[in-house]
Amino acid sequence: MDELTAYHEAGHVLVALLLGAEIHSATIDPDRDDGPERHGDTQIVWRNDGSSPREMAERAVQVALAGPVAERLYGGEPFHPGFVAEWADDWRLAWDAAATLIADERRRVHYLEQTTLRLHRRLDQEPYWSALAALADNLLAHETLEGEQIDEIVAEWLS
Repeated sequence: MDELTAYHEAGHVLVALLLGAEIHSATIDPDRDDGPERHGDTQIVWRNDGSSPREMAERAVQVALAGPVAERLYGGEPFHPGFVAEWADDWRLAWDAAATLIADERRRVHYLEQTTLRLHRRLDQEPYWSALAALADNLLAHETLEGEQIDEIVAEWLS
């Protein structure tokens, strides 16, 4: 399995958890028969915590961009997810979620770039980087992690 994919999925997982989601599962070996081809998949469940539609859109943007950011941090490459073909789905998800926040396309691009930069800075710090690396290592070892396993891994770093 590909280490970049493991870090990519770990990024989605970690940021979703930090923003209050529950993770049903994460895998770097997704089913090949249910939709577009993808290298990994993370099943996220958002709690009904009374968040506004704006807050939910902001969370969706961050989670969508977190995979590419984590992958780039691991690879040591530039962190703009809009320019890499493999991240088109993540960028589109972030773009669509941000459309409910910002109608003007130039301002929306700026918002997504700033969100990417904030995520890059946050995930590059401890204990977040260690939690992310532990998730990626476990994905590489097991290919699929269930929510309870994910919670245990992250708890070692973020308790």
